[in-house]
Amino acid sequence: MAATKSEISLSASYQLMEQVGFILRRATQRHLTIFSGRIPDLTPTQFAALAKLCELRSVSQNELGRQTAMDAATIKGVIERLCKRGYVTTKPNPNDMRRIVVTPSESGVKAFEGYVGSARAITRETLEPLNRSEQSTFLKLLRKIT
Repeated sequence: MAATKSEISLSASYQLMEQVGFILRRATQRHLTIFSGRIPDLTPTQFAALAKLCELRSVSQNELGRQTAMDAATIKGVIERLCKRGYVTTKPNPNDMRRIVVTPSESGVKAFEGYVGSARAITRETLEPLNRSEQSTFLKLLRKIT
């Protein structure tokens, strides 16, 4: 079945490479490549959870998920993998046994401290194509749409 003239003009006017989702995905792919080259033994979500946990020190698993923009299933898996590495410990909340309290272990804090320099370098390298003013504007605009 042949496409009609209006279908052809609609599809011709839609350029994938100009769409925000496509551009964001390409930027994310670039960032993930840089990340995995500098911190190959953690995923970005694992690093984010460990970083926020080292900041907060002790927090419920659900709150950590909210603080790192991860849903309940994702943060649960991330915490399980960080526990297996010995980077975090978990225990039931004494006031509500349904809740899990997560705390960074000593080795988790040391690991995070060892990754901080690489994390800063990842940000610098990801934003490197932009000048300082563009970087600031870019981050401001990204925050505005999130």
